[in-house]
Amino acid sequence: MKEQLICEIQQKMLPYLNNEQLLQLKIVLDQAFYGVTVNTEEIRAAVDECNTVELFVSAKRIEGCSEKTLTYYSKTIDVMLETIGKTAQQITTEDLRNYLITYQVERGSSKVTIDNIRRILSSFFSWLEDEDYIIKSPIRRIHKVKTAKIVKDTYSDEALELMRDNCTNLRDLALVDLLASSGMRVGELVLLNRDDIDFNERECVVCGKGNKERLVYFDARTKIHLQNYLQSRTDTNPALFVSLKIPHNRLMIGGVEACLRRLGQRIRLTKVHPHKFRRTFATTAIDKGMPIEQVQHLLGHQKIDTTLHYAMVKQQNVKLAHRKYIG
Repeated sequence: MKEQLICEIQQKMLPYLNNEQLLQLKIVLDQAFYGVTVNTEEIRAAVDECNTVELFVSAKRIEGCSEKTLTYYSKTIDVMLETIGKTAQQITTEDLRNYLITYQVERGSSKVTIDNIRRILSSFFSWLEDEDYIIKSPIRRIHKVKTAKIVKDTYSDEALELMRDNCTNLRDLALVDLLASSGMRVGELVLLNRDDIDFNERECVVCGKGNKERLVYFDARTKIHLQNYLQSRTDTNPALFVSLKIPHNRLMIGGVEACLRRLGQRIRLTKVHPHKFRRTFATTAIDKGMPIEQVQHLLGHQKIDTTLHYAMVKQQNVKLAHRKYIG
C-alpha cells in the first residue's frame, strides 16, 4: 500500500519535477514512511491537494482554447466532482453514468447538453490518463449520446430584403449586410475596427476561435452601406460598430442581438439572431455550387463535418439533381 501511495505522489509531481528530482522524492518518501502506518483516505486527500482541474485548464489554455471555453470546462468539471463527492482518481464509470442521468432528469437538460458535458469530462479524464494521474479513463465506456438531427431554418431572400427595408439607421443596415454577405461570427464582427476593412478588395481579417485569423469577404452593397455608415459617424472610437447613443461605445454581442431582435419584432419575424445569418450564408453558398472546402474556409471551420452541419441543401435542388443525374 505504501508503494502504491508513493507512486501516486510521484505521478502528481510529474508536471513539476524532472526524473532525477522524482527519484530523490521517492527516496525521501521511503524514509518518511518507514515504520509508519498510514491511513489510505487521508493520504489520498493530501495527494489530491494538487488541483488536477487547474492543471487540465492550463493545458487547454496552452492549446489555444478561449477563456470563455476554459471557464465552461472548469465549471462543468467542478460541478461533477462536487456532486459525486469523490476525487478524480476514485471516480468510476458507474459514478459518471449516474451523474449524467441524474443531471438530465433533475434539470430537464437536452441530449445535446448531456453530450456536451460527456465530451468535456471525456477530455478531462483522457488528459488525466495521458499524464499518468489515472491508469484508465472511467468515461471511455460511455459513448456519444445519440441526438435527433434537426434541420434549422435559414433566412429567405424576402426576409433579408424586409430587414434591409426596415432598418431605421445606417448602422443597422450595414450590420445586416455584413453579417449576410460575409458569414462571419458575431463574436468576430464586434472585434472589428474601422482600419480592419479593406474597401478596395472588399475584405477584412477577422480573429476567430482559438485566435486564428482568416480573410472574409463582403459584397458591393455591403461596401456602400458600410462607407455611408462610417461617413455619418462623428465619434473617434476605432470600433467598426458602436452604440447609437453617446459616448458611442463599441457594440458588443448582446447589443447586436438586441438590435436584431428589435428589427425582427418590427417586421413580425421570429427568431432573428446573428448566427442565423451565418447558417444562411453557408446554405446559399452550397446551394449555388460553391465547393464545400471553400465554404469551410470562409466559415473558419477546422472540420468539414461542422460545415455540413451548418448548411442545409434545399430539397427542390435535390429533386432537380435527381432528375438530371438519375431520372
